[in-house]
Amino acid sequence: MIIPNQKPLFHKDGSQNRGYRIVALIVLILCLLFVLRGVNTGSIQPFFMPTLTPTRTFSSYAAEGETNFIAGDLNSAIAAYQQALKIDPNNSNLWAEMARIQVYSSRLLTTDQTKYDRINEALASVDKAIQADTESSTAYAVKCFALDWLSSSALVSDTRQSLLAQAEQAAVKALQLDNQNTLALAYYAEVLMDEQKWQQADQNIKEAIQRDPTLMDVHRINGVVQESLGNYSVAIAEYQKAVAITPNMTFLYMSIGVNYRSLKQYELALENFDKAAKINETLGINDPMPYTSIANTYVQMGQFAIASLNARKALSYQPGNPDSYGQLGIEYYKGKNYEGAVLALKCAIKGCTAQESCDVRQCNSATDPMVAIQGLPLTDNTAPYYFTYGSDLAALHTTGNGYCQEAMQVLEQVRQGFPTDDTILQIVNESEAICHSYGY
Repeated sequence: MIIPNQKPLFHKDGSQNRGYRIVALIVLILCLLFVLRGVNTGSIQPFFMPTLTPTRTFSSYAAEGETNFIAGDLNSAIAAYQQALKIDPNNSNLWAEMARIQVYSSRLLTTDQTKYDRINEALASVDKAIQADTESSTAYAVKCFALDWLSSSALVSDTRQSLLAQAEQAAVKALQLDNQNTLALAYYAEVLMDEQKWQQADQNIKEAIQRDPTLMDVHRINGVVQESLGNYSVAIAEYQKAVAITPNMTFLYMSIGVNYRSLKQYELALENFDKAAKINETLGINDPMPYTSIANTYVQMGQFAIASLNARKALSYQPGNPDSYGQLGIEYYKGKNYEGAVLALKCAIKGCTAQESCDVRQCNSATDPMVAIQGLPLTDNTAPYYFTYGSDLAALHTTGNGYCQEAMQVLEQVRQGFPTDDTILQIVNESEAICHSYGY
């Protein structure tokens, strides 16, 4: 309909349709401009564009790793650094810091082999750190630390001196690259102590404390040095300073407890071992060592029954760990439970069936894990299990059980393994004398 006195908008020849198209085109252009403006300002997301998610940087993972380290969760700390290194695989500092934590985490492991493997993992990380930066003083300092702790492994007794020499060389290299590197000086002190260079170790660690008293490693190492010198009260004070910096590091509480026990302050020793056990429980770490230390403390207090209970508690955490059977066997032997000691020690050094291990643990075969045990080789750490087993068999020998036959074999193995250790040889000689009296 055409409004009177007003011309039609479009002519009947088709120009009206063209007008509609022009209007529609103008509207479409305006819409496109609106959308384009929205895309540019971010208020409108383009179709098929993936949803944006925050990308973590290597530094955020490193910060997470350091937080976990301070919290005592070393495995999570290592995992965080591994994530950081996926982002920045050529970062020497990341490799070195992860290696440092890997060395410390070996203290949470319970067998010679797993500790040895973990420290070698740390050394592999150190090598990556040095490859990334051949002039990194920090990397060489951590290499010194790893080599020193590896030298204490029972699995490297033949190469201990060589490893200590390599550790010292790494420390010297670190200090040549940066003579103000406090960690390098502290780790060097630990090496010197292990080389029995007591005076030099004491001088180095005192200088490290003057340089930077905020480092846990510095106070820990001073604790180790003072403990080696027999200054147990000073050692305790240094370990406590280390605890103030890293309050959930269980091995520090263990060291405090050992020093209190050396001072015959048994209640304080038990208190610190208990702290270590509770922290492990919170972190989900199944470490039997706090309970083993509690058991040893009760033995020194002459309370053998409660000592055995704690030794069995330690065993329950890792029913497949032969070392825990050895510890329990020692506690039984000290408590004059010689019959109980025999089977526990047998599991530790020779291995035993799943039923025998269950008998040692006093477990319920219907509900508790049934685990066969593989025996441990003779090393510095396992020697007490061997000679105690031999002594126990000799003491329990009768013509009916023939225990001396096995006792003599085990004692000879110990004799061959420690031909110059007078203390061990005296135990061997006394036990062999018992069996000789029976004609063996």
